[in-house]
Amino acid sequence: MTDQAQSLRQLVFSQQSGNSGKAASPRTAKIITVSSGKGGVGKSNFTLNFALTLQSMGKKVLVFDADIGMANIDVLMGVSSRYSLYHLIRREKSIEEVIQYGPDKLPYIAGGSGLADMMSLSEEEMNYFISQIEIISSEMDYIIFDTGAGLSKENMRFITSADQCLVVTTPEPTSITDAYALIKVVHGTENQVPFSLIVNRASDEQEAREAANKIILTAQRFLDIDIKLLGSIADDTHVVQAVKRQVPFTAAYPRCNASSDIRRIALRYMTVPAATEPKAPKGIKGFMHRWLKRTK
Repeated sequence: MTDQAQSLRQLVFSQQSGNSGKAASPRTAKIITVSSGKGGVGKSNFTLNFALTLQSMGKKVLVFDADIGMANIDVLMGVSSRYSLYHLIRREKSIEEVIQYGPDKLPYIAGGSGLADMMSLSEEEMNYFISQIEIISSEMDYIIFDTGAGLSKENMRFITSADQCLVVTTPEPTSITDAYALIKVVHGTENQVPFSLIVNRASDEQEAREAANKIILTAQRFLDIDIKLLGSIADDTHVVQAVKRQVPFTAAYPRCNASSDIRRIALRYMTVPAATEPKAPKGIKGFMHRWLKRTK
């Protein structure tokens, strides 16, 4: 394992210094967190189906289940995770072995108990972790972290370290209030993270727009930030049926309203840039830069 770590570090160095011998620069994956102010809004289900849809559109996507204590991406896919982040951090497995595959060969990393360990890595462990993640990130367009709900310390670390945060809410008043609270607290940190909003389980577009405007207009007035409504997802019974079958609804019912909505959201995401960009370097390097900064 030590030899492999050394070779990976050498490859990372050659990529960073431009001495890899390749004319093209390595891909820089955009780091996205999908978050919510409260649980039960369909955040993880959105993450999974959004990732699958981006992949179907030709993008290379890696899903990272970062919901500490409530990780369930594998359950939604009907698969069992043999390895997790824990095995990578403890150097028991390489990044290639820790990455597992769901429907349509969607690559994902299960967080497991390794998420808690990630909060207190030694310098040596962090260097190894970075070297491994940088290698795989050079092959991806997007790395999507499905974080926990709410304002825990762990969630804040992930959100404020990312390039962008997608906030999932429903039209329910408590969900709207908690989503705004999340945005407000994150905005109060020194890392200015661009937000986009997804309204899930909307009865129609008008209800979705009214719910979104409550957050967007309040954020404009009191926080002086612009938040984009990325789209809404219909309150579709096919979603519940797919969850019971442990199959992504975009795969089980590709023509249902929710699947059509996800496709529109994915297309909009790829064509509409974020309102602002973080000042630190983008991609996994920027993510780790901001992550380490928050540990000091």
